[in-house]
Amino acid sequence: MNQIDLTGRVAVVTGGAQGIGRAVAERFKASGARHIELWDRDGALAEATAKELGEGVSARTVDITDYAAVEAAAKAAEAAHGAVDILVNSAGIAGPTYKTWEYPLEDWARVQRINLDGTFYCCRALVPGMRERNYGRIVLVASIAGKEGNPNASAYSASKAAVIGFTKSLGKELADRNIAVNCITPATAKTRILEQVSEEFIEYMLSKIPRGRFVELQEVASMVAFLASEDNSFTTGAVFDLSGGRATY
Repeated sequence: MNQIDLTGRVAVVTGGAQGIGRAVAERFKASGARHIELWDRDGALAEATAKELGEGVSARTVDITDYAAVEAAAKAAEAAHGAVDILVNSAGIAGPTYKTWEYPLEDWARVQRINLDGTFYCCRALVPGMRERNYGRIVLVASIAGKEGNPNASAYSASKAAVIGFTKSLGKELADRNIAVNCITPATAKTRILEQVSEEFIEYMLSKIPRGRFVELQEVASMVAFLASEDNSFTTGAVFDLSGGRATY
């Protein structure tokens, strides 16, 4: 493991109870972060994860589709720790797999609320403090699906494409400050999100990866840790590929 210096930093990681979020929290702790808050809708699981990760990690039950709840959580985090230096928004869902013309309206809306609106809400709540302190690192978790589109996953693909566009907009808006906003576009990792899609769809996604395997959570966490560090002082509004060679642009 390469050493990445996050000494003294405070981070909020959404979806931190499991999957990519948990891996990121583990890497942040190993990199010297002063405190990491795991925001997750599953408060019990987040508490269990925080306990397993140990000192310097805490959990907060937050539904990121509820702006009032996000705003309250942001204020509470800043009151508790004095500042939030890093935001990693990894909370998201895949949604079911359907042809676009058959996609259930309620499922479409739910995917957008969590993947896109939740991303916007967390940034809206935490960016003002970063601007005031003239420091921040924001890493948003998009997907290779947002760059290429996956058949039978139009809701997910559209939401992640929107996250990419949002990253570019926010990065430009904050470019006059010492705040970096970037997103990652990982290929599929073996997380519980795969429970939401069919085995046929999983095989399709694996077949598209030239590396011939799914991305490891630790590989994702390594890239996020660099993007969240002070060393990432110039690049903003960018998209970092973790597709194992799949991405064509």
